[in-house]
Amino acid sequence: MSRRTLVGLSIACAAVLFPVAACTSDHADAKQPSKSTRPSNSESAKITATPSATQSPAQKPPELDAGERLSGRQNVTSGSASFSFSRGKKSDALIVAVSCQGAGKITVVVQSVHVTFPLHCVANEVSTTYNQVAVTGVERAGVVSVDAPSAVRWSMTIGRGAAAQEESPGVDSSSA
Repeated sequence: MSRRTLVGLSIACAAVLFPVAACTSDHADAKQPSKSTRPSNSESAKITATPSATQSPAQKPPELDAGERLSGRQNVTSGSASFSFSRGKKSDALIVAVSCQGAGKITVVVQSVHVTFPLHCVANEVSTTYNQVAVTGVERAGVVSVDAPSAVRWSMTIGRGAAAQEESPGVDSSSA
């Protein structure tokens, strides 16, 4: 099992145990997202956090994996912003890849599918997080909003690709 898959499963499990509604902001000017939904049994959302081993600049939006297609991109931005992304195929998952740098928490809201997730950004370190969302409606065009303090710089890439297959707990595909 790849590191990306392991981290994604760990964060996805934590996300189920701690609903986003329980998250609070350390910043008085941060807005709480108005809606959040959980995927049903037939739907899934995978989140993978991969802190950058090298200090790559946050100015460059994250790259997509081979076989994934670009739907939208936001270059380096400080503070809050929104941008749109294009429509995809019904069979594809939505990929939301975010890089951030600077001390603070940002909240990412994918409005078209009612998905919200927080990211904790660190001063002097670029962190990149890949999120794969496979819920009803991900094929629609939409808008991504980021609520961030002005001290945090972030960039984002929205892509489309095949949904990752869920693996059974305790099964390590690398040992087969």
